[in-house]
Amino acid sequence: MAFSLFGLGKHQAASETKNQVVEIPVAAIVPNQYQPRKVFDQTEIQELAQTISEHGLLQPIVVREFRPGEYEIIAGERRFRAVKLLEWEKIPAIVEKMSDAESASLALIENLQRAQLSPVEEAQAYKQLMEFNNLTQAALAKGMGKSQSFVANKLRLLKLIKPVQNAILDGRITERHGRALLGLDEDQQRTLLMEIVNQHWNVRETEDAVARLLGKPTSAEKAAQQALEQAAEASDAAEPAQASSEPAKQTAKTPAKKTRAKKKQPKSIKVNDPRIAVNTIKHSIKLVKDSGVAAKVSEKDTEDSYEITIRIPKH
Repeated sequence: MAFSLFGLGKHQAASETKNQVVEIPVAAIVPNQYQPRKVFDQTEIQELAQTISEHGLLQPIVVREFRPGEYEIIAGERRFRAVKLLEWEKIPAIVEKMSDAESASLALIENLQRAQLSPVEEAQAYKQLMEFNNLTQAALAKGMGKSQSFVANKLRLLKLIKPVQNAILDGRITERHGRALLGLDEDQQRTLLMEIVNQHWNVRETEDAVARLLGKPTSAEKAAQQALEQAAEASDAAEPAQASSEPAKQTAKTPAKKTRAKKKQPKSIKVNDPRIAVNTIKHSIKLVKDSGVAAKVSEKDTEDSYEITIRIPKH
């Protein structure tokens, strides 16, 4: 699929039918500098080494000879690392003839299609493929079988500062944590990164912290505001319609244009009964608590008023 996009599929398929598997000294092989995977799970490599020790290397690695007697890996770095653990002197390989750009592109595509890369590693691979092959986001997405929005969202992660990118690479925070920080400047990203890691914030807590920094309502505040509006609209709808109590002949005299104009006007929110106001506030408090905020409420009914005290912890 993606190989044909870069003009490499035909070349690779033909070369694999012609090239034979040869034994190459492990010491003469180096990893591909454009290998997108930056972090290798050592436990997985050890398990792979155990499998190779018991059953042999079922699939040879693919390399290119970039200097006489020196080879660069195109596909199979995990197998190469496992064989090194086993201290093999030679490894079965297929030798390809490729340019630097072809080698880099194939290494990136092979890993994108086969390996479970982290979101940042995937974004870096997309960026490099676009640069090597002079591709637009749309062309790359089509070749990789992805939507353009998917590729664009991955590439946005590269706008994060390096410490945040490294935290995603290391698995200390998730991709969604990183996306929440995209609207912040470098200092704000650095500050919140420390809080996320040290306080073990979930994504919602991170998004709320970002909202507070940007002067925007948090998720709980949005829910409370929506609840207030819904309750007010409900109380307004419950009031008797004044228009229905008017004589039919008076309604008939109302010009059609004026009636249409009234329909276009937004509903006014009226809360005349204090009990409705109290119930609206209680409903909002329930929504805030349901959203995960540990709000504490105390009520007092005096002769001339209702008193409701709400305490919301800052952390």
